[in-house]
Amino acid sequence: MAIREVAVTSLGDLIAQTTPPEPDPATGRRRSSGVYPGAGDARRPLLTSLDQLGGASAPHTKADLEEYILRNFIRYSRPYFGSPPENDWEVLVAAQHHGLPTRLLDWTYSPLVAAHFATVEGSGGADRAVWRLDWKEVHRFFRLPELALLIQDLEGIFAGDRPFTPSALFAMREGSRPFACMLEPPSLDARIVAQSAAFTLCSEKRQTFDDFLERHGLGGALTKIVIPAQHAGRIRDQLDLVSVDERRLFPDLDGVAAYLKRYYS
Repeated sequence: MAIREVAVTSLGDLIAQTTPPEPDPATGRRRSSGVYPGAGDARRPLLTSLDQLGGASAPHTKADLEEYILRNFIRYSRPYFGSPPENDWEVLVAAQHHGLPTRLLDWTYSPLVAAHFATVEGSGGADRAVWRLDWKEVHRFFRLPELALLIQDLEGIFAGDRPFTPSALFAMREGSRPFACMLEPPSLDARIVAQSAAFTLCSEKRQTFDDFLERHGLGGALTKIVIPAQHAGRIRDQLDLVSVDERRLFPDLDGVAAYLKRYYS
């Protein structure tokens, strides 16, 4: 199936598009199995920070540097951790959270949080996007549990002859065991909690995530919800009305300053 695309012009439209039309038979609740990122330009594919290291217009050119980047982060970051990371997966999550290029892709359980990032990034003339991923459909395809995986789950699922570490993932031969999974990070700081953060982890590092899914017949697990440029300001104001802003999503002095700077400009 192809990736579905819909347009929304208000926060109400966005909520309607991300709320299941019927209750779940087991729970009786309309709770989505979706996760979301926001994009400041709807034309962009789903590129990880590692994809973009060589430039968004020519992605994937630095893919072979992945292990060296993480090894140096491990080397230099130790003095700045409040408590030592339990393993290299926690280091990888922390690295992604602090802006290091990795193959992890940022998502959130909240479409409103994704809309925040879509409407504070990008240029005024660009359409914005909130992508929706049905991660349970992805897990079913790759025969993974229909659970958001924790770091400690990775070893039991993917370990073979040797422990499954980030280095073991980096060393995997491309195409040997293709997979994509949803990973719930540990609550390393208040921002991860406030943003309802999650990540996707993919075996492939030389193609965009949306292309990877389409190549495996999983395009239908993705929906691109487009916010036309002329409606981005309206949705931004509606997000401020419901307190989805920098001050709440970045609960520190940086968040307060960013909120005030944007609000008064």
